[in-house]
Amino acid sequence: MNKPLFTLKKVSTTVQNSVGLHINILKNLNLTINEGDFITVLGSNGAGKSTLFNVIAGGIPATSGSIMLENRNITNESALKRTKYISRVFQDPKLGTAPRMTVAENLLLALNRNKSFSLMPRQLNKHIDTFTKLTKQMGNGLDQRLQTSVGSLSGGQRQALSFLMATIQKPKLLLLDEHTAALDPKTSAQLMKLTDEKVTANAQTALMITHNLEDALTYGNRLIVLHAGQITLDVTGVEKQKLTKEDLLNYFASY
Repeated sequence: MNKPLFTLKKVSTTVQNSVGLHINILKNLNLTINEGDFITVLGSNGAGKSTLFNVIAGGIPATSGSIMLENRNITNESALKRTKYISRVFQDPKLGTAPRMTVAENLLLALNRNKSFSLMPRQLNKHIDTFTKLTKQMGNGLDQRLQTSVGSLSGGQRQALSFLMATIQKPKLLLLDEHTAALDPKTSAQLMKLTDEKVTANAQTALMITHNLEDALTYGNRLIVLHAGQITLDVTGVEKQKLTKEDLLNYFASY
């Protein structure tokens, strides 16, 4: 059995809304993420899915409770420090990339994340073959656009680049925040297939928020459902394999 990597214990999060009211989003939430877990995350709007990701990544502080990385308490660690071991791909293809820089320059930034380096042409050129092979995996022509500014890419190409940047160094935890939701069905399916291949091949620990029930059932070794700031369903292995779309629909209808 794989050992725990991230542990959230009795985590609650209170935020202030636009009219000054304090709202409890996560409520004494407990979650253990084991090494190698690929967890699909379901939940209705307002259930706390994005807040959970923001708390894990450090963008929103936990009001109470603790967050452990292996045996280290990171509850009060900044989001910047957590980027050393957490990568995230957002729903919006425009997030996570530098639009005025080329595809190759963006990949070099990701390759040298948390290191001191420069974008000198010589350093960039020595990685071009690697970047060509990497982007060719996407099957969407990204490998032909290494010298193109990211701002001129299609949404699908830009999201594929965001995914490659997030995984070019294997992070301890990969957060996929509805990363295929803004794409057309064909592009979404292509990126989801590549996601599954890379996560599986690298034994990458990952959480993926999705509203697509088929994707939630098809991918990953584990599925969790959030409702009203708590995890109300957590299935893995054979139990997850036996779940059907109808089971999930009935489960949500019971709320």
